[in-house]
Amino acid sequence: MAAPGATPNPAPKSVLDLVNSPADLRRLSPEQCRRLAQEIRSFLVEKVSHTGGHLGPNLGMVEVTMALHRVFDSPRDLLVFDTGHQAYVHKIITGRKLDFDNLRQSGGMSGYPSRAESPHDLVENSHASTGLSYALGLAQARRRRGERGKVAVVVGDGSLTGGMAYEALNNIGTLRPDLVIVLNDNGRSYAPTVGGLANHLARIRLNPRYEAAKTGIGDFLSSLPAFGEPAHEMARRLKTGMKQLVTDHVFFEDLGIKYSGPIDGHDLAAVEGALRMASQLPGPVVVHVVTDKGRGFSPAEEDLVDKFHGVGAFDISTGKIHGSGPSYTDVFEEALLELAQEDPKVVAITAAMASSTGLLKFAERFPDRFYDVGIAEQHAVTFAAGLAMGGLHPVVCIYSAFLKRAFDQVMYDVGMHHLPVTLILDRAGVTGPDGSSHHGMFDLSYLRLVPNLVVSSPKDSGELGRLLATALRHDGPFSIRYPRGAAGEHQLDIRPLPRLNWEVVHEGGADVLICATGKMVAVAANSIPLLRTAGISATVVNARFLKPVDPRLASWATAHRAVVTVEDNTVRGGLGSAVLEELAAAGVLRPLRQVGLPDRFLPPGAPAELLAEYGLTAEGVAEAAVAALEEGGTAERADLVG
Repeated sequence: MAAPGATPNPAPKSVLDLVNSPADLRRLSPEQCRRLAQEIRSFLVEKVSHTGGHLGPNLGMVEVTMALHRVFDSPRDLLVFDTGHQAYVHKIITGRKLDFDNLRQSGGMSGYPSRAESPHDLVENSHASTGLSYALGLAQARRRRGERGKVAVVVGDGSLTGGMAYEALNNIGTLRPDLVIVLNDNGRSYAPTVGGLANHLARIRLNPRYEAAKTGIGDFLSSLPAFGEPAHEMARRLKTGMKQLVTDHVFFEDLGIKYSGPIDGHDLAAVEGALRMASQLPGPVVVHVVTDKGRGFSPAEEDLVDKFHGVGAFDISTGKIHGSGPSYTDVFEEALLELAQEDPKVVAITAAMASSTGLLKFAERFPDRFYDVGIAEQHAVTFAAGLAMGGLHPVVCIYSAFLKRAFDQVMYDVGMHHLPVTLILDRAGVTGPDGSSHHGMFDLSYLRLVPNLVVSSPKDSGELGRLLATALRHDGPFSIRYPRGAAGEHQLDIRPLPRLNWEVVHEGGADVLICATGKMVAVAANSIPLLRTAGISATVVNARFLKPVDPRLASWATAHRAVVTVEDNTVRGGLGSAVLEELAAAGVLRPLRQVGLPDRFLPPGAPAELLAEYGLTAEGVAEAAVAALEEGGTAERADLVG
């Protein structure tokens, strides 16, 4: 007990407060590092509970990221994060912890590495399996230019299910640059990792003889006197031979890449020691660390679906994620189950995202008709083509932002062969906080290029079921894109549409024809009262099929003085372009205004805010209609919003 009048001992200062740069981290003692790891996990849980974000992957990366920054001197040494959602700890260490209050918000800090934010961020990468290629290019460039400094890349075991990673590994084994590859092995991507390499890593990870053999061999070799290079080579061969006696052969070593591991990824000293040794060896080295996704936060650790991979705001005490009712994904899931029950030819494919694309219940009910191919979108599409050739009807569920990776396969393997493959593009349009790499704002443009492919978008969740039923009856390739978010009130309707045509949702006068697609149909309909107030009549059409275009379009446009198109896709190549092309071919000349997203990558932000910024509101549509009529000399300027 303190003496009367004595000053009580102050509470220990937060170690996190001491770290504002990698140099600060390198000055910490082992005990301070242990405390820092705990504080970082608490910090992440607190901040992400308010903003949402990729919590599970970063809780598992704390010690590994700390070790990277204690061994390597960023930004002189170059650090690349494959699938950049695992870079939150990196952002904290490199001086951005105060920015986490605005994580993934409009004008705030990106949820991925950002070159505009920090010199420590190299690759604004959020798509898996690309990091090894970036890192190889950086290492080779340094070699060619004679520059000093190391290159290290963090790649997850889930990312190694992607073909691009294999291509890079093959090239790394050929060029043999000085490159440290940190294999973050948590047995998961979004969901448990699948595939042959995943099984191979699991055998290594779970074999206690491997680590014991390495330790014993290392102790023995360190006791040998130094007799020069021949003795060193003999020792290397001895170590390799003894390792092969106690464990499976390591895949990476067959490619000419040195391998170290498996290492407990939450033992900071062990990871740091392995990285330091790897950084001193010539050529490429894999450091295999085993981590626990969601570590330190019990709701994440107990979540068997995706370990809180990517979450919205949540309650820390319960882990309950704040929801807003059924989503479009839920409606799709319900419709697919009903339709698959009726048709045994229907099979479903996901690229490592069963929960995110609404296939978990399908996998439970029809396990022999469900395929998770890993993070391999190209393979998913061509695999689907083969299934279709064999008489099945595959449904391939991939985010809009990720299907771009399989464009060639959609074009030639599905489109050219005119195969009955249904492509489901979840998270189409403006998706919100994940930013430029995740907005699904290009799919209407690139899918329009594919001959034979039907390109569709439901105006609401009720129409989604009808489009899916239509797709499964269609004898050819068919795509359906729908947005992220709440579906609102709906009643499941799985009646196929009789024709691939558009729908007049509001028949007005002869002033303006408004053609809208997807959830923008409701926005266009909401512009009618504003236009009516200004004395302007309008017809609103649901362009639910971007391809084929309804043949009635030319006659509709002829009956109106101006045309407006509305889409949550880039204005380059989407609905507006399709309407312009159709009218030009028919010789119909009308003033036309396109309301859509600009020809640039968009930042993160709430969807409503971003849509409003680019005029995708009822007021914006009304303003575009007035502008189109003014161009034709048929309307006076009106104040529609005030």
